Amino acid sequence: MVGVAVEVEGLTKSFGSQNIWSDVTLTLPPGEISVLLGPSGTGKSVFLKSLVGLLKPERGSIVISDTDIVRCSESRLYDVRKLFGVLFQDGALFGSMDLFDNIAFPLREHTRKTEAEVRRIVLEKMDMVGLQGAERKLPGEISGGMRKRAGLARALVLDPEIILFDEPDSGLDPVRVAYLNQLIVDLNAQIDATFLIVTHDIGTARTVPDNLGLLYRKHLAMFGPREQLLTSQEPVVQQFLNGRREGPIGMSEEKDVAQVEAEMAALQARGGDRHNGVGPKGAVGGDAVPPQLDPSPGLPERRAQRRRQERVARMLHEFDPATADAIRASLPADLLAQADAGVLTPPAGGRHWATDSTQAIGVLPGPRDGR
Repeated sequence: MVGVAVEVEGLTKSFGSQNIWSDVTLTLPPGEISVLLGPSGTGKSVFLKSLVGLLKPERGSIVISDTDIVRCSESRLYDVRKLFGVLFQDGALFGSMDLFDNIAFPLREHTRKTEAEVRRIVLEKMDMVGLQGAERKLPGEISGGMRKRAGLARALVLDPEIILFDEPDSGLDPVRVAYLNQLIVDLNAQIDATFLIVTHDIGTARTVPDNLGLLYRKHLAMFGPREQLLTSQEPVVQQFLNGRREGPIGMSEEKDVAQVEAEMAALQARGGDRHNGVGPKGAVGGDAVPPQLDPSPGLPERRAQRRRQERVARMLHEFDPATADAIRASLPADLLAQADAGVLTPPAGGRHWATDSTQAIGVLPGPRDGR
């Protein structure tokens, strides 16, 4: 079962007179992993809450399973929300409940399953996230990493087709973040759901997603295949992905154009960022885009990876040379040969969303039976 697409068009959100972001347009391809980056305070968590219908934007649409959740009835919104699982920053566990009861809570609240069925599902999801044998532990008795995994198990119990991760790396050391990233890739290989991760972690952004986006100055600066951002020459993208001072992002506000130009000129005069790796070809992290994480040994291949490869192979002509070269380097030989021969065509019944090259998302399958 493939996750569903999430189509966002022209979304604008404000709180009173304070605009959070405007005219956000993107599509999360079904079953793929997408990551949304942005400086602190750019409204990334607000975006997640809007996707699940907890906040109502002033303008725009969010279409999921042929339903615009911005304008649908409350009863239809309730049905669409069943497609979602959410991992909150702190896991959002009930401190007085052990892990088993925390994870079982959605099943007991939203289904009529027997306790035997509940137990089977809870233990299955705990096994998926590596929490075997921890059923009777309280949240206060375990580490932050274990609480994250318990929150993820709870997000999985209703078999969601879309999973939102709100800064899953917060409060974790780099080693635990690496383990969590691998877990996310492993889960995607097993359940083929649509994932969206909001994060500040650059390692996650470089190695986990199929698609990568950046919120900046109350707009979506860029969204597309990961290679597009990782080879981008845009100063804000290079600054954020390399974690340096030089660039448009200031400590508390954006810098003026003259200051940014002077900083970037000085940086280029020094030969680029030698520590964090804007190499001479402009690829963030060096000349080559780092490979994505593969599922752990013994798990199936990620079906989303092949779907994505077919999608971006059709789109090569839409990208700048650096992005196209990086994508070509990641394609299997058969798809590369088809792309070079110009014989790739959309699948039967497929849909194409027309977008500009900075937000291109390609060909996605049509509606599934029963939706």
